[in-house]
Amino acid sequence: MKKAIIILLAVLALYGCGTSARQQAGFQGNRAEAIAAHMHNPHSDYVVVAVHRGDWRNYPENSIPAIESVIRMGADIVEIDIHMTADSVLVLCHDADVKRTTDFSKVYKNEKGKSAKIADLTLKEIKGLLLKRNQGVVTDTLRMPTLEEALLVTRDRICVNIDKGYDYYDAVLKLTEKLGVTDQVLIKSKKPIDVVAAQEAPYEHNVMYMPVVDIQKENGKALFDSYMEQGIVPLAYEVCWQDNEDGLFKEVAARILAQGSKIWVNTLWASLCGGYGNDDDAAFECGDPSKVYQQYLDAGVSMIQTDRPELLIGWLEKIGRHKLK
Repeated sequence: MKKAIIILLAVLALYGCGTSARQQAGFQGNRAEAIAAHMHNPHSDYVVVAVHRGDWRNYPENSIPAIESVIRMGADIVEIDIHMTADSVLVLCHDADVKRTTDFSKVYKNEKGKSAKIADLTLKEIKGLLLKRNQGVVTDTLRMPTLEEALLVTRDRICVNIDKGYDYYDAVLKLTEKLGVTDQVLIKSKKPIDVVAAQEAPYEHNVMYMPVVDIQKENGKALFDSYMEQGIVPLAYEVCWQDNEDGLFKEVAARILAQGSKIWVNTLWASLCGGYGNDDDAAFECGDPSKVYQQYLDAGVSMIQTDRPELLIGWLEKIGRHKLK
């Protein structure tokens, strides 16, 4: 009985939505709230565009300028990654260490054995490093932002998807509650239902949650089946699959829609969305985005994470599927 109550509380928490208001350029009112409303509405035909690590083609990934850029593009969600420093501060970085994304090797070249792991560095040490652009070139002034700094930028302007962050759930929620952005943040994981329910149960107010299911892998299929068998209806499922040979994606998509959840697809690269010719690069190279993206809309997908946000948003606006109301 106790287990059932915990699960029920977690499910109800998935449907919370904020009510604060702020004017944003081009949209009267709280833009993030309007986006979240579409995310919660299974009948909305609005296609939510999530951008992977911000505008990493033009700015360092997971940086404040990369976030600001996708807001200007009209994106709905910025996907970010987080890790915790040695002094318990959450910062934005995809990797567990800072070698690839900063000038760490240059700063500490004379300190043999110096750890580059974020978990071993203090915030002061991390703020002493400069971020690198995608090409590996060190910037002049950009530093790794904290999650708090990032959320102050995104607040009421765009929703946030925190990847690689579920293990820090308590710290994330404490921060989102402090800043008043809990209803604007989505977090995801591959954790079992009971684990997620127990994590959320102590709180009256939780961030949005989405399970990640890799439907052509044993663990992913088992997780998806557990949601269906227990009748748990999440806000959305992030569905990953490697190829279309077995037709499984369309079958799974139909079951998700019948359940009343949204479908999130990653078109970042082929191995996440059905194989060769089905990803962002294929859409860019062929010159006709519809040849790639229309198949997902036809299957009922209404949330797409992309590395080509301008291309995808432009096409969606052209066909009338990306206008906030």
